[in-house]
Amino acid sequence: MTKPILDVKGISKSFGALKASNNITLDLKPGEIHALIGPNGAGKTSLLHTLAGLRPPRRGRVSLNGSSLASLSRRDVARQVAVVFQERQDSFPATVMETVLIGRHPFLSAWQRESAEDIRFAQEALSALSLNLLKDRLVSTLSGGERQRVSIATALTQQPTIWLADEPTNHLDLHHQVAVMELLNQQADNGAAVFMCLHDLNLAARWCDHLLLLYPDGELCFGPAHAMLVPEALERLYDQKLVVAQVNGAPVFVPG
Repeated sequence: MTKPILDVKGISKSFGALKASNNITLDLKPGEIHALIGPNGAGKTSLLHTLAGLRPPRRGRVSLNGSSLASLSRRDVARQVAVVFQERQDSFPATVMETVLIGRHPFLSAWQRESAEDIRFAQEALSALSLNLLKDRLVSTLSGGERQRVSIATALTQQPTIWLADEPTNHLDLHHQVAVMELLNQQADNGAAVFMCLHDLNLAARWCDHLLLLYPDGELCFGPAHAMLVPEALERLYDQKLVVAQVNGAPVFVPG
């Protein structure tokens, strides 16, 4: 039986007066792609940050490869977990290449310079995200979509065993949305576990094998994607009538 990389046992998390997620128990195994979907303000980002160890749960436990996440240093976590944030602040002047190389910093000592292998990882990530022509540009001069691709390239340079991505297709055009989802699918095929927040039902239906539905009242339902992608559950989730069709074997949802 495959052991989970990230194991969540009975966690509860509140945001102000709202208990946004309660008694969550799940595990993320190698090769799996999980998506957390729900309306704006339901607490998706805060739950992802809890799984990353950036916010403590009110109760329960999150374990990374058998060790309590709370007991691990940020360096130890960063050697295994890559986090792609929904919004990125780039106040420090750095080029695209310098920024992508930050993904190797958890593996370096305080004053150690990047090795030839580190630079190779960064160059491969730049190529995978079609950023080669931008490598010498300051990140502050890039568009929102270009910055998003830099964030994903930085995470790829970490060589993580688990991806925690908050709206990874944010700011991206259709071509790059598909490219990023294909990249994450490839990462799962190579043995990583992927957990992402998504607002696009059709991306979730096409690429994810497990879904978590986070309702505005804090209720959380989760299971295989085919069991979660039913109009009754999704219409209640978004308070919106939906029409569903099958395209190339995957459901496609449009407003009814």
